[in-house]
Amino acid sequence: MKIIFVRHGEPDYTHDSLTEKGWREAGFLAERISKWRVTDFYCSPLGRAKDTASCTLKKMNREAVTLDWMQEFSYAIDDPVTKKHGVPWDFIPSYWTNEPLMMDPQRWVEADVMKQNPDIAIKFSEVCKNFDELLSSYGYKREKQYYKFERSGERFCAATPLPGSADYSKAMADDVSEPVIVIFCHLGITCVVLSHLLNIPFPLLVHGFFLPTTSLTILSSEERWGQEAYFRVQVLGDVYHLLSNGEPVSPAGSFATPWTA
Repeated sequence: MKIIFVRHGEPDYTHDSLTEKGWREAGFLAERISKWRVTDFYCSPLGRAKDTASCTLKKMNREAVTLDWMQEFSYAIDDPVTKKHGVPWDFIPSYWTNEPLMMDPQRWVEADVMKQNPDIAIKFSEVCKNFDELLSSYGYKREKQYYKFERSGERFCAATPLPGSADYSKAMADDVSEPVIVIFCHLGITCVVLSHLLNIPFPLLVHGFFLPTTSLTILSSEERWGQEAYFRVQVLGDVYHLLSNGEPVSPAGSFATPWTA
């Protein structure tokens, strides 16, 4: 299975839409996605995600299912250092790295700063539950910290399959029939779902990785032993469709200038 997260285009937060540049980004993105074999499209209910998706959906004559729980994870807190009121990340390094709970994949919601807003723990649990239900509809069921698949029989592959091998040929054949879903959403909520899928604390992801506007984050399910599956990131924050068209990478969401060479 392939799961592809798309961050929305450069945002006009005032109108919950896109800037002029954001619309250009969405157009280049649509050209790229329109060449793919996509099983299903999903979208956040927020305007900037819907507007980004609209270019692709129109070009492919497709529709997307709106997932209300994939809206941005913006349950506000008061930053204890900067005193800024806003999203539950963008903390100062000396603060969040010295909070042991921030390093726990489940208990980060129990850190004092997160407990300011009870919705953080509640919504994190809801997102994890809802995403697992979505994956279950494709035959992937959560089993403790990994998934079990029911789409086909057991598989056994002890080593990386090399081109020309039987295992490689089978893997290539499986790629043709595997489900591919595309989700238009946001930086924060993508990191929330990655936290759940990969068992990595949300604060590490949201502080350690930048996902540019209209970037693609692609995960593939590795199914190589019995009926066990684990999702692995193949691409994170990819913006080839922008760079190949001479479109600069937006710094929206970053505290540093994006590298574009």
